Amino acid sequence: MNHVRRGTGAPLVLVHGLGGSWRSWGSVLDDLAAHREVVAPDLPGFGDSAPLAGEVSIATLTDALEGFLDEHDLRGADLVGSSMGARMVLELARRGVGGDVVALDPGGFWTPGEQRVFSASLRASIALVRRIDPVLPTLLGNPVTRTALLAQFSARPWALHPAVPLEELRRMITSPSFDDALDALTHGPTQEGTPRGTAPGRITLGWGRYDGVTLPRQAARAQAAFPDAELHWFDRCGHFPQWDAPQEAVQLVLARTGARTG
Repeated sequence: MNHVRRGTGAPLVLVHGLGGSWRSWGSVLDDLAAHREVVAPDLPGFGDSAPLAGEVSIATLTDALEGFLDEHDLRGADLVGSSMGARMVLELARRGVGGDVVALDPGGFWTPGEQRVFSASLRASIALVRRIDPVLPTLLGNPVTRTALLAQFSARPWALHPAVPLEELRRMITSPSFDDALDALTHGPTQEGTPRGTAPGRITLGWGRYDGVTLPRQAARAQAAFPDAELHWFDRCGHFPQWDAPQEAVQLVLARTGARTG
């Protein structure tokens, strides 16, 4: 798996979401690397990593991530995930892998009805982005059209630098495993939890109050599945805290994974 490593200190592994890459963490990576050794992989079939040879599912992607951790002596490292990656780090915690975990707006806690809505809306959004790809830089460069395109993902799309969503959207529409992974999210099982006191480290759930992908009401289900988890709300924030509240996201990760900022 392609990956980058930056900084020194106790390792911190960042796991991107559906269609992303290690670059999804660009707004927070350097600030985290000022305090920790940050390791950010591209999941199989995303970024610059080759796809899996067989079935693409949350389980097989997590198997590959667990293998990566073993290969790089990171099995006990603290883990941070976003969206699909947040679900994967929770799954690793359920398996007893990793240290402290910060899961930002994790998938896997939809009701069947919410899952159908999520599937339909995201598929429609991606189909649109694929059609308008040649003019995407122009559309994202305008605050009005940027807001229209990103309303599901960001609470303040007009405030984002256009390069941030452009990188993410372009990765989504070119990732060879995107469609299979989306199928796994929308048609596969929901996320299993773990009994109180069995996770290998602290678990923190970070949730945007205006998340249009993993709806805020799903946080209660995530806490019920992971009863040891502490919930942190990001105000005026959508699905990606690293977009809408990057400094708050950095502070949360450092505080909840034992790093010292002073």
